[in-house]
Formats: sequence, structure tokens, C-alpha cells
Amino acid sequence: MASIEKRGPHTYRLEVHLGRDGRGKPIRHRKTIKVPENLTGRKLKEFLNLELAKFQLEIESGAYIAPEKMLFRDFAIGEWWPKFAEKRYSPTNLKNMHSILHAHILPSLGDMRLDSIRTIHLVNLMDELSRKPGRNGQPLSGSTQLNVYKVLDSIFSKAVEWRLLKENPMEGVERPKMDRWKKQFYDEEEAREVIAALYQEPEEWRLYFLGLMLGGFRRGELLALEWPDVDFETNTIHIRKAITMTKDGQPVETPPKAGSEGSVVMPEWYMKELAKYRRQWLRERLRAGDKWEGGERQYVFHNGLGRPWHATTPTWRWSKFIRKYGLKRIRLHDLRHTAATLLIEAGVELKAVQERLRHSRYQTTADFYAHVTKRVSKETAAKLEKFDPRLSPNCPPRGQDGAFSS
Repeated sequence: MASIEKRGPHTYRLEVHLGRDGRGKPIRHRKTIKVPENLTGRKLKEFLNLELAKFQLEIESGAYIAPEKMLFRDFAIGEWWPKFAEKRYSPTNLKNMHSILHAHILPSLGDMRLDSIRTIHLVNLMDELSRKPGRNGQPLSGSTQLNVYKVLDSIFSKAVEWRLLKENPMEGVERPKMDRWKKQFYDEEEAREVIAALYQEPEEWRLYFLGLMLGGFRRGELLALEWPDVDFETNTIHIRKAITMTKDGQPVETPPKAGSEGSVVMPEWYMKELAKYRRQWLRERLRAGDKWEGGERQYVFHNGLGRPWHATTPTWRWSKFIRKYGLKRIRLHDLRHTAATLLIEAGVELKAVQERLRHSRYQTTADFYAHVTKRVSKETAAKLEKFDPRLSPNCPPRGQDGAFSS
């Protein structure tokens, strides 16, 4: 026996009766569903009957798990992941969230019933993580702890939204604080040293790293760059996509970071070198013949046969490069910060830097590079010290209090 009951403007409760148990108590399974607002009349009736039939079949096959008996693991992996996470997050974020879920959350909560998890359980979990050693023997970073918090909050928020829980047990759990990371960069003198060393390296790597340092590009943006996106007449590079990870040996292309689409005008000397490199690129394609793996794609930076570099290859190559020449150690992404720093030190207005880095908000640029602008302001003010009248031979006499007399 089965029934359908309207519960709200667009919600219905499905109920399936399976007789009585050994004590004579009715065996009932209920499920609340939300229907599309545009369904009415016959189409609404057909939709509800289909959902009821699917629900009844799920119960009779043994696949249905009553919400009050569902384990956290079953909900997180079987419900939240395919029905929300996979549809919402990028491949890179999903990879990180999968690691967070399996390494830090499921070992503690996986076998607990979803409805039995209380706020204190989650407070204890976050407290344990704050003291748990990571791979390097140090406590987990604040960013990792924050990511655990975000995954947990997303899971329990959906459990409440999907009416499996009445309240979110994450309410009352303190949000971890992000580690304050000190940005690294090269100043003008250090940048010149890096550029000199790059001219001892293969041309494609020199142009790739120079692109990051002079154009402020992100690693994945240049990995996905193709020749049609390079305009030699205007010395402009257009950013339309990015490669942020490699899956099953294949690059995963995604749109650039939100608000980061745009164009960057590059120095003329750099574009001339890029044009020279393109001629070499074309010769390599002809020599490869049938062995060319790029198909019709024209990735600027490739493995020699047309396939873009693996997403993590530039990071590995950069670490090897700075060790080889004994250069100041900074992350590959810090070349983007170097691009901004060099411009600010050269007197370029912050608004122009924002546009070049393609930050969607001016405040983001201002916050990121406040330390640079403060230092430049002090250096600018210091240049006015030469006008101190006390340094002049014609300095007027001063009184005992040090003030100039009138």
C-alpha cells in the first residue's frame, strides 16, 4: 500500500506501507520530495506517481536506507557527493575535497549514524585535527583545517536542506582561522638575476616563466594557451581557459578563475621572442608528422608532440631551476606577485595593476599588495628629505627649542 500527501506549496510526502512487524506495529517508510513549480494537472500527477513507484521499488529491492538509520558515510558518499558536490565544484576542488573527506572526516564520523552526530562530536574532531601532525610532522595547516570545516558544513547543510536532519550540528563549531601567509616576490635586482639565469635554459621554459613573471599569469592559464589566443600585432595575450589538473593522463580544461578572463599586453621584446619560438614550434610540428599528439589543438607550451605539459610539471621544473642557480626560493605562483610588485615599484597605479592581474575587485589588489605600496610610499617620502632646510648652508637660525626663528 502506498500514498501521496501534499505537505506544502511544492512539496509532497510519499509513504509506503509494508504491513506490520512481529509486534503488530505498522512498517512505514516516508520520503518528502519537492516538485518543479511549473508542473500542474495531469503532468503533476504523472510525476508524483512515477516518484512513488521509484520509491516503492527502492524499498522492495533493499536499496533504500531510512534516514534515521543512514550512516554518515552513506550520506556523504552516496548522496551529497553525486547529487551536490560533483555538480557544484571544479575538478580541482573535487580532488581536494575527496582527499579531505577520506583522510580527515570519514575515519572519525563515517560509521556514525547521521542523526546521532552532535555538535560536541564535531568540536572534538576539529580539536583533534588542530593537534594532528601532517606529513612533515607539523600540525595540520590552518588552511587544511578550514577546508575540513567547509566540507563538513556543506554536508550537514545539505542534510538539513534535504530534510534528513532538523538542525545543522555545525552551528556552534568555531571556524578555524586561515594561516597568515607572507607573500614572496623578487624585487627588480633579483628579477634581473632570474632573467639572466633563464637565458641559460631551453627557450620554451624561458618564455613560460617570463610570461608568469612579466604578465602576471597563473600557471594553468599559460598551460592552456594556444596560438590563436596570441595577437602579435597588438602584443596581446588573451586568456580564455586554464589547465588546473591532469586526470587519467588527460589535461582538464576549465574556464579561468571567476572574473579572470581578459587580455594582457606584453613587452615588445618578449613578443618578438615568442614569435621566434612559434617558428620553431611549427618546424617541430612538421617533423613530428603522424607522431603529433596535439591534433588540431595548438598549445603554445607542449611536450614536443603537441600535448600540453602535465599540470604539475611547471612547479617541479621551477623548483629544479631555482636550486640549480642558487636563486632566492619562492613559489611558482609568487612570480605572479612579482609581476605586480615590479609594476608598483615602477610607479604604476594600483588600478592599472588590478586590470593587468585581472582581479575582479580593486580591493583584492589593494589588500594583496598593501605591504608593497606602504614601502614605496616610505621610499617616495624619503626622497624629499633632501629638501630639509637644516641641510642647507643657508639654513635660518633656530631657537633653543629647535624651531626656526622668524
